[in-house]
Amino acid sequence: MAVTEAASSGLDATLAFALVGALGVGSQWLAWRLRLPAIVLMLLAGLIIGPGLGLLNPREQFGDMLAPMVAIAVAIILFEGGLTLNFRSLSDAAKGVRRLVIVGGPLGWAASTAALYYVAGLSIEAAAVFGGIMIVTGPTVIAPLLRQARLSKRPAALLQWEAIVNDPVGALAAVLAFEVVIVMQTATGPAEAAGALLTGIAVASVLGGAAGWGLSKAFRMAWVPEYMKVPVLFVVMLGVFAMSDSVLHESGLLAVTIMGLWIANADLPSYAEMRRFKEHATILLVSGVFILLAAGMSLDVLSTLDWRAAAFVLAVILVARPLPVLAALAFSNIPWRERLLVAFTGPRGVVLVAVAGLFGERLVSLGIADADRIAPLAFALVSATVVLHGFTLAPMARLLGLSASEAPGVLILGGSRWSVALGQALTKLELPVMVADANHAHLRAAREAGLPVFWGDILSEAAEHRLELAAYEKLICATDNDAYNTLAATDLAPEFGRENIFQLKRVKQSSTRHALPATLGGRAIGADDTFFDANARLSEGWEFRVTRVTEEFTMDDWIAKHPEAIITAEMGPNGTLRLFAEGERPKANKGARFIALMPARQERRQGGGQAG
Repeated sequence: MAVTEAASSGLDATLAFALVGALGVGSQWLAWRLRLPAIVLMLLAGLIIGPGLGLLNPREQFGDMLAPMVAIAVAIILFEGGLTLNFRSLSDAAKGVRRLVIVGGPLGWAASTAALYYVAGLSIEAAAVFGGIMIVTGPTVIAPLLRQARLSKRPAALLQWEAIVNDPVGALAAVLAFEVVIVMQTATGPAEAAGALLTGIAVASVLGGAAGWGLSKAFRMAWVPEYMKVPVLFVVMLGVFAMSDSVLHESGLLAVTIMGLWIANADLPSYAEMRRFKEHATILLVSGVFILLAAGMSLDVLSTLDWRAAAFVLAVILVARPLPVLAALAFSNIPWRERLLVAFTGPRGVVLVAVAGLFGERLVSLGIADADRIAPLAFALVSATVVLHGFTLAPMARLLGLSASEAPGVLILGGSRWSVALGQALTKLELPVMVADANHAHLRAAREAGLPVFWGDILSEAAEHRLELAAYEKLICATDNDAYNTLAATDLAPEFGRENIFQLKRVKQSSTRHALPATLGGRAIGADDTFFDANARLSEGWEFRVTRVTEEFTMDDWIAKHPEAIITAEMGPNGTLRLFAEGERPKANKGARFIALMPARQERRQGGGQAG
């Protein structure tokens, strides 16, 4: 039967699976190129190939496997979210997160239930269950939005922690409300329902904690070989989710979140590799699940969305989300600007749609007729909030002064003369610049030049907590230690992107015996100079100079006049910064500015000055 239905839609299950993957990853890539919210493009892609063109109907192609596929994908997404939550990263946002979960969660449940009952017109049973699910703010959408908006550290931490911690809390709130509905609709006693709920929560907590503790111990004691750690982690996580879910539906989400939290705070040496793999898996899963859920919306379901649905979405965005958050953060140490940003940022995501669809079907089976409206209302809420916050979060953050940086900055490792001169030139392009060095004496010249500095190891935990790395798009490793430059470039490549990591040439780089693979270190920058060569140039009278390209004075004119100059960076008219290795040429569009390393002008040499 499933094969016949799949054939009727024009795609078999294999082609449908490949199409979902291609559209999901393709949407993410296109969003990166166009600097648009990825979630918006994924929703559009799903709607086009699903209810639009009719190429994909997930229920037909995947049949009974669709629900467990989505459930497992959501579990993996939440587990990866738990892996990102190291308690030390909370710092001064800890109090705010506790308030958002402990106070804001119940208040949000009540406010959402009221909006569903009074505005959307749902019955109190359906409203109570769906209202619990609406506590969820969606880590699947928060993470890409935070990357795009480049928020300051504390509001970003508040939004990220609230989203991940409230995901299982919202699912359990829905379970609680659902158990109450069962008591009202069946002969099941309140004591039995409460017992089932408490048992499920206890089992989820014990399973998640025990699995996290056991895996941490096994990895630390080397009971699992390095190449098997990720597969073992993956299989154990699936087992914990399945066992907990068999005791109480949706408690598996709590179990895997607790497991991820435990491992994130266990200080495992292989933690970075495991988390990196899970991040890659999550990108694929988020893409796939969004495409599937959007494609699964039929035109008949979408046609049920009327003016009451629109009023409900507005009520949630303007009332049911802001008021509980503002009440939870009242009289806290969180500044009012950050409270406003968090209050009016509540995008919903995969977990909301998946869990809402599941409980909607169960409520219908219990005789709650209007519960069939839960799924389309959830989809409308997700679509509206994703589009709204996808386009407004960054402007709102800038308006409130909560962006890590207006322009993509540059972080320079090493406080040498070359680093300071380049930093001064970059500041003339109105870019944020930070010079970091573990040696306090090396930072003296940078401080005297008025450049912001960080004293400490850039790879240390202190740097992670004190530096807002989101403010810096590019990293230049230019210390006098080639090995450290290579280590920093390699370790921070996933954070910045390998295309944004640069370092000075290693002293023995040209030697075959000492050559390193392309996977290590950063890209070359400027002249083909080592640390010592680069600083020797400045001692010999070279300087970094900033020049603007005009119609009258083109790049070719400038190069003909200064053939010995080495172009190091270009700031395009649209504010895009590019760094170059020796021999590379900028696009040289009208209005662009570029930095070049060149001998100082004759009058400066005679006066003994040095340009910045």
